[in-house]
Amino acid sequence: MLKSIKVSDYMAASLVTFKPDMEMRLAISLLVEKRISGAPVVDDHGNLVGILSEQDCMKVALSAGYYDDYAGQVKDYMSKQVTTIEADTSILALAQLFIDSPFRRYPVMQNNRLVGQVSRRDVLRALEALA
Repeated sequence: MLKSIKVSDYMAASLVTFKPDMEMRLAISLLVEKRISGAPVVDDHGNLVGILSEQDCMKVALSAGYYDDYAGQVKDYMSKQVTTIEADTSILALAQLFIDSPFRRYPVMQNNRLVGQVSRRDVLRALEALA
């Protein structure tokens, strides 16, 4: 049954996204306020250009701690090499990806467009729904 459930059935389609030129202070505030561990970074045309995670934000903490410099833009800290997943991928295949990688979330693509984001918790919600 889990094989037939698709990523698109459990992904978050209403996303917090960042722009590359957004100030890191604002991006960190949004992560904390929304209680999320990361978000896609998109350009003015909606193209996925990176992802900003809590781990990326730790670099800002180090810089602030060592140099009293709490500044910079998202593009200075985001991960530019982004692994994505297709919306029609099975939740079962996604679970295997999470086991094999350190990622906590994947941007979801459909027809080369960002359509959502899926996390480890979404896999657990799919599993819970089967019970």
